[in-house]
Amino acid sequence: MADDQQNRRRQLAEDVLRGYHNGPDAPIAATADAALAAETASALILVEGISDRIAVETLAERLGRDLAADGVVVFPIGGAQAIGHYLPQLVSEKPDRRVVGLCDVGEEDYFRRAVATAGLGAPTTRDGLELTGFFVCVNDLEDELIRACGPAAIEGLLETQGDLKSFRTMQKQPAWRDREFSAQMRRFLGAGARRKLRYARLLTDAVAADRIPRPLAAVLERV
Repeated sequence: MADDQQNRRRQLAEDVLRGYHNGPDAPIAATADAALAAETASALILVEGISDRIAVETLAERLGRDLAADGVVVFPIGGAQAIGHYLPQLVSEKPDRRVVGLCDVGEEDYFRRAVATAGLGAPTTRDGLELTGFFVCVNDLEDELIRACGPAAIEGLLETQGDLKSFRTMQKQPAWRDREFSAQMRRFLGAGARRKLRYARLLTDAVAADRIPRPLAAVLERV
């Protein structure tokens, strides 16, 4: 029975992540692929990692957008500090190409400095940063999605994926049993090899249309 459940979870993961890099070398491979695709793109959405890319592309699908047909590439840069390298370079290569993006609240200053270095503006506030096309997630996009979905919807989703029992076990651990649901969920998603990537798609698909995180919706409106 345990083997059957494990095989089912593995198959569900493969279905959700089909078409995306995952595994130890995934960040490097995903960034390399995006850099190649960017050469012919008319617009870029810069994000920190693969899970953010999955969420952006999943919402685009929900909205009936074909990003590839629109010439839009979602570009995972491999960590927020890389924005200082990629944004000025990508803007200088094609000054007329639209470049927008998402970042975590803790990385906001990196993005402000990169925007200024790239010559896109000199934002000193979050509102100013948004005017240049870059939006801030609190605490990160994963946290935005967890809060937007809410505990009941997420627990139902965990049940369908065969993960609820494991989540309940984690919730009972002394270090986590008194923490808020959002903190527990973020810890749970970060503990699995591919779990964070899987749930980037699953949560984005599950969130109600009127509760889609504003930064996620807003960045797509800019391209």
